[in-house]
Amino acid sequence: MSDHDSAPLIDLSSDPFSIFDAWLDAAEKSEPNDPNAMYLATSTPQGRPSLRAILLKGHDRRGFVFYTNLESRKGRELAGNPYAALLFHWKSLRRQIRIEGHVSAVSAAEADRYFASRRRESRIGAIASDQSRPLSDRAIYEKRIQDAEARYAATEPPRPDNWSGFRVNPALMEFWQDRDFRMHDRAVWTRSSPEDETWSVTRLYP
Repeated sequence: MSDHDSAPLIDLSSDPFSIFDAWLDAAEKSEPNDPNAMYLATSTPQGRPSLRAILLKGHDRRGFVFYTNLESRKGRELAGNPYAALLFHWKSLRRQIRIEGHVSAVSAAEADRYFASRRRESRIGAIASDQSRPLSDRAIYEKRIQDAEARYAATEPPRPDNWSGFRVNPALMEFWQDRDFRMHDRAVWTRSSPEDETWSVTRLYP
């Protein structure tokens, strides 16, 4: 019997946010790179999906926060269809978490605080980038970086108006733990609205 097969089953009496915190804490100790990496799925109003890997930049009981250029593909899709799915997959732990829910914008103050916490080079890069849009020559982007560096040489680079964050407020949180012979352990928490503090929970067949 392997360590994964002998691991305790997911506790259905636990709060899903508490389980998330415990699993993320374990990942921070075991993952070699970016334990806060997650996959974000968005879609157009017509239901055409897109998927990318991004970084979780904050979370609490209100939801899970990430930042982006609002004119990027994900920003435009969320403006038209404010629902998203997240996936955390930690290979070192052989665990994953799926999250689905409504998406709302973070406040300007939250976005300002996070933008100010980024490395200066990253702030300059955000100012210079037309994220997700065609770039005919890499030299154009590099010139825009140089121009932004010169423009803000004597001051802190400000957060662009088209750069902010989103919060995914979960209606569903599903936890998956690898077990031997594909007899995995799965449990899902659901609720009817983001304001509902009462979750329904059930274990799922693997």
